[in-house]
Amino acid sequence: MADSTAMADIRGIDIKKLVEGFADEGIILKNYCRVMKATAREIRWYSKYKTTSGGAGITNGILTGPTSQGVTGSLISNTSSKSLPVAIEPSYTRSTSYVKKYFASSPMISLEDLKDCDPDVWGDMIKDAARAVNYQMDARIQTVMTAAGCGTAAGTQWNLDASADPILDFSNAKLSFKTYGYETGDLVAYMDPICEKWLIRWLINVKGSSIPAFSSDKVGAGKLMELMGFKIVVSQLATADQVTFFIPDKAIIWKEFMPLQSAIVNDEGIGKTVRVWAEGEAIRPNPYAVYVATNVIS
Repeated sequence: MADSTAMADIRGIDIKKLVEGFADEGIILKNYCRVMKATAREIRWYSKYKTTSGGAGITNGILTGPTSQGVTGSLISNTSSKSLPVAIEPSYTRSTSYVKKYFASSPMISLEDLKDCDPDVWGDMIKDAARAVNYQMDARIQTVMTAAGCGTAAGTQWNLDASADPILDFSNAKLSFKTYGYETGDLVAYMDPICEKWLIRWLINVKGSSIPAFSSDKVGAGKLMELMGFKIVVSQLATADQVTFFIPDKAIIWKEFMPLQSAIVNDEGIGKTVRVWAEGEAIRPNPYAVYVATNVIS
């Protein structure tokens, strides 16, 4: 009996459950985002700027009072009796973003193929459609995260023993976060497999030769999971020769307009296709919760 368009089962495979079962395939960065519901396709959001209006400023993430001639200390501190308080306020940058749609489909599967094809082939098509959608969402998150305006500096070229100093790059990232008042207890270092390779080599062959205990403690079973308080996250999607340090749930918010969904399109007498889609947009309200080390590999 032919399945109707309302049915989500083809040859005993529950398509909706299969897509949801692979919903995390291809997702890396989104797992470290704060996911919030978007109620409209136009998103207006605000971020604090590092300086403020009215002569006031921000030092180490804390509002400071305006300066005054002949006064070297803070006008907030040691205010005299009956004096009016000094006014301090941050300034804000207003931004507008627009939801993007991520949409993919399997090819048309003929009724004849549905009757005798290997179910694993059908399942792979569904899985790959979901992975493709998730992959593009992660790519968008990376683009927004590393856009101009975040902390950045040149890396120490981890593949050159003479100049390589990954610890310095990690420390510079942590210092940047602390400068803007962020907690540094939960951090991520996002890199491609080549950067990971040279980082592990440096830890074992360079640093390990002088401090063996340090090397063996950081690298076990061929895996590097954490360094300097940063969780090491590796992905083929990561930009080559670059390491992105960020604070999870602070750096990026994913505004979700529609979660990952699927549907079967039934062309009676011909065949079926599976469509997978999601809608949302990444925003970066805390640009200084991101630090990018460029030219990590020479």
